[in-house]
Amino acid sequence: MNTLIALCIAPCGTGDEYAPYVAEIVRIIRKSGLPNRTHAMFTEIEGEWDDVMAVVKEATEYLTNKGLRTEVILKADIRPGYTHMMENKPLAVEKILQAKDGKP
Repeated sequence: MNTLIALCIAPCGTGDEYAPYVAEIVRIIRKSGLPNRTHAMFTEIEGEWDDVMAVVKEATEYLTNKGLRTEVILKADIRPGYTHMMENKPLAVEKILQAKDGKP
């Protein structure tokens, strides 16, 4: 079942500098081979439910295995029969914006 998630994984109590931890988490996500996009606050990942959740687990365990308290924020769009949602959802909005009156 195709799943699109928005994911934020971060350590708690490590001071102000999260970038090294986030970079390693993004590396784990990219290594998975699943379609993904990293933004300022979330990373989107798309794929089959079990594959996506396996990446979430691996990325989370990267921090917890270091003994770090870890915060995970996850939002999922599970839409059977649909694929390429990461590309198609923004395109649908752009199509409306580019329409003559811009109204749905």
